[in-house]
Amino acid sequence: MTTARTTRKTTVRPDSPLIPFVIQREGEEAAPDNLRLTPLGSGRYRLSYADEDPRDRDLRGVLWARCGLGPVDDQGRPTGRPQWRMMHPLRQRGCMQMLRCQVCAGPTRAPLGWIFLAGPSTVEPNNEPVLTNQPPVCPKHARTAAELCPHLTAEPMVFLARSAPLYGVNGVGYGVREGNVQVVERPAGPIPYGHPLMSTVLASQMVRRLGAFRLLTLGELFAALEDAP
Repeated sequence: MTTARTTRKTTVRPDSPLIPFVIQREGEEAAPDNLRLTPLGSGRYRLSYADEDPRDRDLRGVLWARCGLGPVDDQGRPTGRPQWRMMHPLRQRGCMQMLRCQVCAGPTRAPLGWIFLAGPSTVEPNNEPVLTNQPPVCPKHARTAAELCPHLTAEPMVFLARSAPLYGVNGVGYGVREGNVQVVERPAGPIPYGHPLMSTVLASQMVRRLGAFRLLTLGELFAALEDAP
């Protein structure tokens, strides 16, 4: 495998006409949570909202942090000043769940697999499992994502993955402390689906595991795509 060269980005273009779909916008603030814990027996609990809606949970039944949704344009794309270092939890979840492009929200399946980008020290390709919270990108917007995302570099690590199954979520664990429902656990890394903590987790990002991948530079990626049948 080839190790991608890293060139740290010094600025993000605030006036870019193209804002990645997953970026949170000004005014999209955390919504009131009104969380509660329901006993399940044997010392276990289930975290929920008092006014829960089916959309509050992902396909695996995990509860998600609420965040406001701002106005959209006539093409259904978010508007408002971008909050560049924040991904909107629901748009991130939607792109990860459906393997949609983090820039345009379109399909991402390429002839050789799915394209995932990673910045320095965010993904360790030599350690198992290889995990990412960055939604994939379509071939058209791979370079755009590298240029615009503040968590990436001009030459990010490029993972061309044959498989990318759902792994779990980034989030925090809730419990009862001094009679109040509040955060009691802050896991250092992603929490896998099926973990005993998951029933009391409030998720903020979905995570996938990269399998059977090639590690490339952007130049190598485009060359490989051109040569693909």
